[in-house]
Amino acid sequence: MLTPALKPLVAAAALAACAHASAQITFYEKEGFRGDAFTTSREVRDLTRENFNDKASSAVVDRGRWEVCEDARFGGRCAVLRRGSYDSMRDLGLHNQISSVRPVSDNRRYDNEAPAPLASPNYEYRRRPNERTYEAQVTSARAVVGPPEQRCWVERQPGERPDLNVGGGVIGGVLGGILGHQIGGGGGKTAATIGGALGGAALGANVDRIRDRDSGREVRRCESSARGNPEYWDVTYNYKGVEHRVQMASPPGRTIAVNARGEPRE
Repeated sequence: MLTPALKPLVAAAALAACAHASAQITFYEKEGFRGDAFTTSREVRDLTRENFNDKASSAVVDRGRWEVCEDARFGGRCAVLRRGSYDSMRDLGLHNQISSVRPVSDNRRYDNEAPAPLASPNYEYRRRPNERTYEAQVTSARAVVGPPEQRCWVERQPGERPDLNVGGGVIGGVLGGILGHQIGGGGGKTAATIGGALGGAALGANVDRIRDRDSGREVRRCESSARGNPEYWDVTYNYKGVEHRVQMASPPGRTIAVNARGEPRE
């Protein structure tokens, strides 16, 4: 018969046992809840016995809170995971380094609590524990790119005028004639005037070409191009005579893994 002093201790132990019995965690060998999975509802001091030592890359805590450690028997670096999904163990420094795991109290506060899990995890295609998978033949795979991207730039467009500009030539010719007339003397005045007019006309045309070159207007040009990397792959596969379609983040091989209902599994 239990003494009154022992009754509270027994009750507390029973509550802890019930809490641990309802806890459950699933580890996945790849990030993003892909690959082989291992599920436990109890303490595991050494994952080597479960053939899952140093293999966990992501985890889903279905119930309770769990402490995961890098060494057997809960040694080394440890972190407490709450209910939710952890798509990678890298941020915890435990990527492919978990060797032991145990349920812990939901009511205590721990110094080594992991950051908050994913708010809205998407692991529709994750492999469930103990779920058999089969190979389904891929019949087509189409890369789907996003909307075209527009690239724009500004370039200077030179002014478009004939080689010999009449306006500049006339003005230059008049000025050249005046200067030539002032310089020449006697019969030489006529020759100087003609030479000055011709030289002034050429100078005026060149001045206009220089002005046109420097006064070109700026033009904005654009071109559209498709994005280089596909947003996803639209894949069709056949399983037991039934055609299925799925969107995948990377190109598939000749086959993809599916469960007994033909649902894809990663």
